[in-house]
Amino acid sequence: METEPQDTAANAAKRVTLRDVARLAGVSHQTVSRAINDKGEIDPETRRRVLDAARQLRYRPSRFARGLVRPDTTTVGLIVGDVVNPFFPELIAGVIDAAEQRGWKTLISTTQYDTAREPDLLRSLAGQVDALIGYLFQPEDVIATAVEGTPLVVMSRRPRDPAFGGVDIDVRTGVRAAVEHLVSRGHRRVAMIDCPAASDPARRESFAAAAGDLGVAIIDVEQSMAGGEAGLAELRRAHPEVTAVFAFNDMVATGVHRAARRAGLSVPEDLALVGFDGLSLGELLEPPLTTVAIDKRQMGELAVAQVQRLLAGETPPLALVRAGLLVRGTT
Repeated sequence: METEPQDTAANAAKRVTLRDVARLAGVSHQTVSRAINDKGEIDPETRRRVLDAARQLRYRPSRFARGLVRPDTTTVGLIVGDVVNPFFPELIAGVIDAAEQRGWKTLISTTQYDTAREPDLLRSLAGQVDALIGYLFQPEDVIATAVEGTPLVVMSRRPRDPAFGGVDIDVRTGVRAAVEHLVSRGHRRVAMIDCPAASDPARRESFAAAAGDLGVAIIDVEQSMAGGEAGLAELRRAHPEVTAVFAFNDMVATGVHRAARRAGLSVPEDLALVGFDGLSLGELLEPPLTTVAIDKRQMGELAVAQVQRLLAGETPPLALVRAGLLVRGTT
């Protein structure tokens, strides 16, 4: 049963907010925003329920909020680890292009690889955008609390929460192809240089499964070229019998490549090398880097497609990006 709002001094002092309307209507605050701004991705019955709640509470959007974004514009927030990392520009371009094709805008932010920043950043962006896409590493319950119902697509992970969309990489197939390629070239002592701080255990697990007894060591380093250099130095001290290295990503592999050349090793004759990601910088090395390549731009495009389905009230299945071996000169 609806009740008329009371015009008390307390109510006058406390302005009715978008979140108040969301609580009364039983929807997210982003759904309220879409309903009030007459955006097309919302169910008509849900829009009616939201508008009824807004009228009941006598909600009036603030002039500041109306000035942030045009009412007819859908805005997507994108969170990445670091725009300087050469992996992310292609993915960002894919998101921006796919969003622009739909007439949407994109707001980009970074965590600077500090996972502790994720909840605050998510809460901040959730109040400014209609949906979120993010490279996130916090547990799903922490993420769900921070986004407060804002549609979210997580990248490079497989969400358990059905409210989230997801875009992941077929890591296992790509890593297996890399190891099988090294074995076909005669390598029987293979190691991995990994980056556990990146919170991406799939590559390590896939390497261990694919290499079996041939995987003589896994060295942990920071995610950087310097980390790759340090990793090779440690590997040569502890396991001089290793003849091939699989690196966590192309940035680390570039450090390994540089350290090998400085140590007087011939690549690939003395040491074969495979990276992961398929970055264009690998083409600049001599010899060029063999890598497990993924289509970063496609990842961004798939994420936006998932956002569109979430905004329409659907539950999209996981989108999986193929990872294929790109053989160049280091194997």
